[in-house]
Amino acid sequence: MASQDWFDKDFYKVLGVDKDVSQADLKKTYRKLARKYHPDSHPGDTAAEAKFKEISEAYAVLSDEEQRKEYDAVRAMGSGARFTAPGSAGGAGGFEDVFGGMFGGGTRGSYQQADFDDILGGMFGSGRFGQSSGGYRGFGGPTPGRDVTASTTLDFMTATKGDTITLQTSDGRPIKVKIPAGVADGQKIKLRGKGQPSPDGGPAGDIVLTVHVRKHPVFEREGLNLRVRVPVTFVEATLGATIEVPTLEGNTVKLKVAPGTPSGRVLRVKGRGVTTSKGTGDLLAEIQVAVPAHLSAEAEAALKAFHDLEPQENPREEIIARARS
Repeated sequence: MASQDWFDKDFYKVLGVDKDVSQADLKKTYRKLARKYHPDSHPGDTAAEAKFKEISEAYAVLSDEEQRKEYDAVRAMGSGARFTAPGSAGGAGGFEDVFGGMFGGGTRGSYQQADFDDILGGMFGSGRFGQSSGGYRGFGGPTPGRDVTASTTLDFMTATKGDTITLQTSDGRPIKVKIPAGVADGQKIKLRGKGQPSPDGGPAGDIVLTVHVRKHPVFEREGLNLRVRVPVTFVEATLGATIEVPTLEGNTVKLKVAPGTPSGRVLRVKGRGVTTSKGTGDLLAEIQVAVPAHLSAEAEAALKAFHDLEPQENPREEIIARARS
């Protein structure tokens, strides 16, 4: 990079950060901007490509602590200074006017290209302009590697309890993935640094893993709660009963069904839902009154006798009235 650029370009303004920004915040801001303006996201957009090169150029200098100090020192000399080539009409505004006091003066004609390299190399880092011993520092680098999207399907128990599984990348690399307890269907897990490597020594990209969860034959997730539909007989719902309800662990818990319990009522078992770092849910037992499909002659006769004795109420009367109102 020609030193005149260090006078003319405000790299802090290019990245939209304060002069005292920390290296961590600087990196975070750069990665956000790099993703936004990366040419792969804007094919054929020359403006986006130019912006990407501009922010990469700024980050290449400011992310290197030594170059950042040198840049700040040069900028502090005054943005009005200009470099002029030998024999130009720049007069007293030339190279030696800025650096003459530092290097003992001299005429424009006495400087050869090797002299410029030696002088500026010691001031801005060894090597030619735009490079340093740490690698390429010109336009476009270092850039983060590409993110990779992937998906996996988990059984219900693994998603609920959590586990460490092994997946294989598209290039055959096995990677271990820690599945957190309570991961939900459709949730995304970011595996930092497991994506494509950077083309120029920057950080590797990430893998964004979308999780799909197989349905359980008995339980359903509702946030941290587990719902299970529990059938009870007509007699149990009418007269009341103590019933057994399954849990995700495989054992059962006993619940008391009160007399006259309707279908759809939910009985709650505290602390038997999904356990995560955010807390533990409950087990929701939804009562479903089971209607017998086959009755013996004696049972049918008894049921008809009950019908003659039960209160003569129409359970649909209320919804019919509401529908008419």
